[in-house]
Amino acid sequence: MINPSDLRCYVINLPRRQDRRAWIQRSLPPELPVIFTSDWGDLFDGQKLTQADLDASGYKLFPWQIESDNEWWSRPLKYGEIGCTLAHLACWRDAALHGTEPYTVVFEDDAVLPDNFLAKLLDSLENLARSKFDFDLLYLGRFPLEPDHDALPGFVVPSYSHCTFGYVVTRKALELLLAAELEHAIVPVDEFLPAMYIDHPRADLRARFPKQLGALAFEPPLVRQRPKDEAGSDTEDTTFIDP
Repeated sequence: MINPSDLRCYVINLPRRQDRRAWIQRSLPPELPVIFTSDWGDLFDGQKLTQADLDASGYKLFPWQIESDNEWWSRPLKYGEIGCTLAHLACWRDAALHGTEPYTVVFEDDAVLPDNFLAKLLDSLENLARSKFDFDLLYLGRFPLEPDHDALPGFVVPSYSHCTFGYVVTRKALELLLAAELEHAIVPVDEFLPAMYIDHPRADLRARFPKQLGALAFEPPLVRQRPKDEAGSDTEDTTFIDP
């Protein structure tokens, strides 16, 4: 049986967003101990992050901006996008270093959990284990950009997708995510995760981060995201880096 003790859970949030912390805390199951990144300080705040900070920590940026009809690809990264990626990376590192649980659950603080979240997640993980359907990454919710593929009832094999407000990774996935050395070629985590399980539509990302993970996604989603006009955005409401 899969139990709450088999899950290591993180919530990515900023110290200045204590309203968001209180909001999501009310929906988190009490049986699920949670680590908040705000307890680690302001390390991931795009409003405070500078190029000097990145250089001092040894972080390197991927040459992100290209000529493209895709508006997101044709402009520089924002400091909030970099901070968000570093926060996810810090969660993976912490889970790999300090955890032994078979599953790591990561939420962003605008995730909306249903009342029966924990029971539904544990039951689904148990069903997947019984079905022998192997996965490394399980999206709890996301925004699909291309058609998905059928898998098991209640799940799909995800296509190219954005949004990382809720997902589960296995210990094998932690090893592969960290081995990709994202810290030496930082891209938005929304693009990094898909690159790890599909042939990414950008050739340069596909070459730097070849697919290595098997992915599944809840369908319908188990977790949804608060609207931006309600929760705000810690990635979009920041400045562009100097290209």
